[in-house]
Amino acid sequence: MPNKARKWTFEALADVRGSLPFPLLGIDSDNGAEFINNALLKWRQKEGVMFTRSRPCRKNDNCHVEQKNNSHVRNLVGYRRFSGAEELGTLARVYRSLCPLLNYFIPTRKLLGKTRVGAKVKKACDKNILAPCRRLTLSADLSDEVKAELARRMGLHDPVRLQREAHDAVAALMELNGKRNLEGAEALAALQAG
Repeated sequence: MPNKARKWTFEALADVRGSLPFPLLGIDSDNGAEFINNALLKWRQKEGVMFTRSRPCRKNDNCHVEQKNNSHVRNLVGYRRFSGAEELGTLARVYRSLCPLLNYFIPTRKLLGKTRVGAKVKKACDKNILAPCRRLTLSADLSDEVKAELARRMGLHDPVRLQREAHDAVAALMELNGKRNLEGAEALAALQAG
């Protein structure tokens, strides 16, 4: 999103909702002003969408989201600040390829539970390492129609092409960001010299 304005928040929610093969039942957010406001409360009530949020000053409440931010976002595009329409559009290109790649083709381990033994935490993971889409299609909670729609959507994508598109978009994004940072450094140097 270009910023946290209501317009962009609702546009992003509509985009997420439209991309799901099943109904959006709930949103779990942090305490940002883009989510904690009267407009979103009215929308949530009108649409019948459940809303939960993390507790104030407890950043670990969203640890699963933060974990995915690190493994899926930060490892790919780093910690740079992106701004401007061109960088935003290029970042959107990254996500257009990355989202189907991660959801349909990249297998993940599912944590089943944790037990503490003294100072150590023992994690129990599912033995089946599956892509999220595959895990969904094996679920008894989804109808056959939704499973068929997931299979149809998966068939629309080529993992090799998605990987190449994601890496090309990341390279273009880094080039744009580096150019902007260089121009900013040159402008600052000219101001200091002048």
